[in-house]
Amino acid sequence: MYVKKSSDPRLNDIHSWLDTIFNSSDYQLESASSDASFRRYFRVLHHDKTWILMDAPPANEDTGPFIDIATFLFTHGINVPEVKAKDSQLGLLLLSDFGSTPYLDELNADPEGALYHPAIDSLISIQQCPLKENLPLYDRALLQQEMMLFPEWFLDKHLGIPAPTFLQTTFNILIDNALEQPQVFVHRDYHSRNLMHTTENTPGIIDFQDAVIGPITYDLVSLLRDCYISWPEDKLTQWIQYYLGHAHQQGLLNGVSIEQFTRWFDLMGLQRHIKVLGIFCRLHYRDNKDNYLNDLPLTLHYVQKISRKYPEFSDLSNFLSQQRKIANI
Repeated sequence: MYVKKSSDPRLNDIHSWLDTIFNSSDYQLESASSDASFRRYFRVLHHDKTWILMDAPPANEDTGPFIDIATFLFTHGINVPEVKAKDSQLGLLLLSDFGSTPYLDELNADPEGALYHPAIDSLISIQQCPLKENLPLYDRALLQQEMMLFPEWFLDKHLGIPAPTFLQTTFNILIDNALEQPQVFVHRDYHSRNLMHTTENTPGIIDFQDAVIGPITYDLVSLLRDCYISWPEDKLTQWIQYYLGHAHQQGLLNGVSIEQFTRWFDLMGLQRHIKVLGIFCRLHYRDNKDNYLNDLPLTLHYVQKISRKYPEFSDLSNFLSQQRKIANI
């Protein structure tokens, strides 16, 4: 569907800006996608070439971090969109186009998960980048703030039950686990919807504007224990070993055993999925994005699976098992 000028003032701003960028109105604008924020995306066709236009209303979104991080990663050889044109005051960016095939579409038709090796290779390249000085730290305060979304939005708002008294003890264990790991560049949403399957140098990596300096396992667990697709445990073990072997070769994890790394990985995933349960519910109740409730069951499955695996999370495991309402998710 091609988008023309309308009563939407943002669309009129977009067209006026593109008219200036191309010095012509001879282009087509097609809706491409939206995401969990206020951003939306359009595909622009001009002279047999396409670009992606990011529309990020300045009242709700700041394009500065995206531009800054995109430039940093692109300079270090990471396959992220190149910023072709920008207007930060308008909240408009024109980016190179990775096409319209996210990893998720391909993985659903690929029982072997062949795309994971290039995704892991790209992740290791990202983690080898120098620590960017102005990135926020994934520190104790931020990790705590994230997990508080779980009692606020999942337990209280969604299930209507109070937070158990042991919850902060659980959070403290997970925070300590995150902080004891090597700290690297963290994409923070490195999963099958933010990796694009490209004909060359796959994957194309998007949605990195919330990057931080944080735990080395965070992006790997986002990728392998994805909230949108699941894999058998033997596959995860193979990919973890593949990652660890290559990370050792690149000097990222010298002397770290598979046992230590697996614990880091598991507990980091537990922190992430506890947070995501809250985020998905917030997207539903606050932002009217109902489709994210469909992803609660898999996310909750991960939380229950890991909390059963480690004795220090038995309180959490028992608590979740006792909530009859959870069985309806």
